[in-house]
Amino acid sequence: MNDAFKELFGQVRAGEDLKDRTRIFLAGKTRGYTRGGGRRRWEPLCAAACLLVALVGGRWLYFTPIAEISMDINPSIELGVNRLDQVISVNGFNEDGRVLAQELDVKYKPYRDAVEEILNHDAVAALLSGGEVMAITVSGPDERRSARILSEVQTCAAGHGNTHCDSATPEDAAAAHEMGLSCGKYKAFLALRQLDPEITPEAVQGMTMREIWELAGRLSPDGGNGLPPYGGQENGHHGHHGYGGGR
Repeated sequence: MNDAFKELFGQVRAGEDLKDRTRIFLAGKTRGYTRGGGRRRWEPLCAAACLLVALVGGRWLYFTPIAEISMDINPSIELGVNRLDQVISVNGFNEDGRVLAQELDVKYKPYRDAVEEILNHDAVAALLSGGEVMAITVSGPDERRSARILSEVQTCAAGHGNTHCDSATPEDAAAAHEMGLSCGKYKAFLALRQLDPEITPEAVQGMTMREIWELAGRLSPDGGNGLPPYGGQENGHHGHHGYGGGR
């Protein structure tokens, strides 16, 4: 955690506009003092200004996501993760996802705890035990950090059946958000579109991950052998299952 804080505040830099405003502010407060006791008057103001710069910059860095964790089963939600490995945003990407996002209390928690809490959420656990499948997708510009997050997320998911963890590029994440999809649903959409060019993002948004891959399996010439290993077709039940038992 200490290393994370060093990284966070080590990146705080005052922009030129902030520096100019600070100089003008100090000049006004000191009325141009440059001699005698002026230095002593400057010192506390300089310290306060430096603290202000650090606080403003630190706040901006704290609330800037550097990785995203998409969790798709239907609901579809996405967690924004900051440099301290804490969740700073929870966004729902469909109706079920928005309902779940409002019920969760995972903001400002370590992402590992957040992922575990979501996997153990009553409704999500019921869907998984009923044969539904979850895709967990990690994306971010820092490949090493994203790989570490993916590894730890895989550890969190290891005790839960019917889960599949994967990574995505920042470009994939940006394209997904333009379509109103989470990153996991977007990757599934791309795979399905190769088999059915007429499929739309809106259609995929309302489908469960199991429905997407079952449809892809039916459309695939090899019966879906090349698709991600999302549980067995014989487990659970078929058909559409919305959050909390239906829409």
